[in-house]
Amino acid sequence: MTTHVQPAANAAPRSAADELHPVLTALLGDPLGVRVSFWDGSTTGADDGPGTLHVRTPEALRRILWAPGELGLARAFVCGDLDAEGDIIDMLTAVRHRAPREQPWVRDLPGAVAAARRLGVLGPPPPPPGIEFRPRSLRRHTIRRDADAVGHHYDVSNEFYAMVLGESMTYSCALFPDDDTGLADAQAAKHERVCRKLGLDRTPGSRLLDVGCGWGQMAIHAAQHHGAQVVGITISTEQAALARERVAAAGVADQVEIRLQDYRELRGETFDVISSIGMSEHVGSANLVRYFETLRALLRPTGRLLNHAISSIGGSKLPTRGFIHRYVFPDGELIDVGDSVLAMQRAGFEIRDVESLREHYARTLRHWVANLEQHWDAAVAEVGVERARTWRLYMAASSVGFTDGGLNIHQVLGVAPDADGHSAMPRVRPL
Repeated sequence: MTTHVQPAANAAPRSAADELHPVLTALLGDPLGVRVSFWDGSTTGADDGPGTLHVRTPEALRRILWAPGELGLARAFVCGDLDAEGDIIDMLTAVRHRAPREQPWVRDLPGAVAAARRLGVLGPPPPPPGIEFRPRSLRRHTIRRDADAVGHHYDVSNEFYAMVLGESMTYSCALFPDDDTGLADAQAAKHERVCRKLGLDRTPGSRLLDVGCGWGQMAIHAAQHHGAQVVGITISTEQAALARERVAAAGVADQVEIRLQDYRELRGETFDVISSIGMSEHVGSANLVRYFETLRALLRPTGRLLNHAISSIGGSKLPTRGFIHRYVFPDGELIDVGDSVLAMQRAGFEIRDVESLREHYARTLRHWVANLEQHWDAAVAEVGVERARTWRLYMAASSVGFTDGGLNIHQVLGVAPDADGHSAMPRVRPL
């Protein structure tokens, strides 16, 4: 059922809900799929929806008016001027199903301004949250700017990531073999899937390069279960420090080396296999062929590369005025899986397998959101409320994207054939 506060019969001042209901329906869809409450106590929207969107202060409206669209909404949420009470993933799903694909409310901005004027809440733009990305270099994907971008996202706090990711400390899509599989086991299943695609189960002792190794769990798994000799590289100082501690605690320090190193600095080494999990999104489409050429040059003949990356149809460079660029993954790009395949082929790889794990990432993100909400007070104490709110919003929105197909994730397996064209691949897919 949908309710809406109606103005009183007399000429009493209209409430925020009365004035802003037309703006909300243009933005979120008509009828509203969630309940909306305002700073003056008025409400509108669905009584039986998945939750309530709280517009806690007039600054929320000012942020949206000064930065119409995604950025203004995100700033309002990050600052706490907007808040979501209830299952945030279900709330975003309800809104997404009703919201227009275009944003006609932007064209009707004068109407929103007029409503704000009648409410007496017009004013100068509030300052943006303090955690917006501010790079030292203006050029994308230089070594210095990439270090800034990676540091912005990954050098937040190892303790914070432990709360969100759980015991596996793995920040990529898990693989859930069945409905009863927990997050840690699902991450182990993903790592085993990668190892088997790389053939580590048939060639114990292989030398593995793990590009963008995170906190080291893929390296630890390959060393423990397949006797691999692993080099893991990251440009996050906090990741590297904790990864080394985790490698030592797992008893595989003699098999795993963790380096603080950019992939562009790799040369003069040879590996049997390479894993790139959640890394190529940070490379950029303009550099993708070069990235795969760099990795191809490090592989012995018949060596394999497994590229595990988020994708979107047609690809998308994150807009500089978008929420994800400003607060989450600066300079990130989602590359069409077809373009990734083509880039790998141009670099000299023969593509042998492509697999989508889309639904698995939606479920992984639900686990992460639940973990964050379970540890909310500790997370806020660790990284501040703005960053905690950022992570809640971006993970929830990403889960919706993977559920409805706006986002996807693929594992692409390539092999570097020898001079005679041999690939040393099994006759059938061993999965």
